[in-house]
Amino acid sequence: MSRILIVDDDQQIRNMLRITLEREGHDVVEAADGLQAVKVYKTDVVDLVITDIVMPEKEGIELIMELKGMDPAVKIIAISGGGRINPEDYLKWARRFGVENTFSKPVDRQKLLAAVAHLLAPQVA
Repeated sequence: MSRILIVDDDQQIRNMLRITLEREGHDVVEAADGLQAVKVYKTDVVDLVITDIVMPEKEGIELIMELKGMDPAVKIIAISGGGRINPEDYLKWARRFGVENTFSKPVDRQKLLAAVAHLLAPQVA
């Protein structure tokens, strides 16, 4: 199927997302923060990025801006459990920078899978 990059500093979240996506037949690569994600994105072909917002080194908003600068067509789903502010506030910013979907943690797996399927569906011209 498709290759998906998961970016989250929480190993348990990455594991849950990886297992969920692999059960649907997707190939998954992981990064623990935005810096690692940029390196992976530059060397690996990915069809979709799922990123947390609050992370060390390079936060999700910075990652989103950098990836969109490198490839405006990149498909991104942002997730957040909050931090200093409400998760919805972080996700509003992510939407302003062009992500296709957002989810608050804990992520509803079925809604996430539906969003992934929609974003990866062949586009009809």
